[in-house]
Amino acid sequence: MPIKPITGMLRRGLVLDLSVAFGLGTSAGYLWWYGFHVPAVRRRDLFYAKLEDERAASLGQV
Repeated sequence: MPIKPITGMLRRGLVLDLSVAFGLGTSAGYLWWYGFHVPAVRRRDLFYAKLEDERAASLGQV
């Protein structure tokens, strides 16, 4: 009794693997960007804006 050939399995597996990899990679990228990077930049910008306001106030340049 011959075994029937396995066809299309590699292509299906490759498509699934690539889809999952791109999906998880994109999700992780968005999570890092909006969960860490944007808040960190916002905190940094607020810090430097406050520092500049204090410097301007101490020099009387309000």
